[in-house]
Amino acid sequence: MTRKTGSPGAFILAFSLIILWAALGPLFDYSDTWQLVINTGTTIITFLMVFIIQQSQNKDTAAIHLKLNELIASDERASNRLVDIEDLTEEELMILKKFYIKLSERAEKEKDIHSSHSLDETGDANYKLQPRKKPTPGRQR
Repeated sequence: MTRKTGSPGAFILAFSLIILWAALGPLFDYSDTWQLVINTGTTIITFLMVFIIQQSQNKDTAAIHLKLNELIASDERASNRLVDIEDLTEEELMILKKFYIKLSERAEKEKDIHSSHSLDETGDANYKLQPRKKPTPGRQR
């Protein structure tokens, strides 16, 4: 559906309908009904396209996550603890971000572009990446 609605043919069809509607204006004396036809039609199409676009975005996002997960898993030096990062809460993401900022600051101080650091090196004893608990069936996070 996303390919069809994003095709040149779909654009030509939509453009043709607008031209036809505009050409019929004088025949209908540019009445309120004539205007209502285009307003209602475009509103319905826009409403439906929101769902098509969202589905396409969800598919693209899932594909990108899988590709990134594969890259993380393929590098023995990468931390695979972040593979499911998209499932973290907003608060957990902000905590994680703070620790990456610490790592960045540490790397800047060292002025060595070839060194690598992990979250374990942030020096914060309060932060531990724990294995995530699987949600119980029927219970949403």
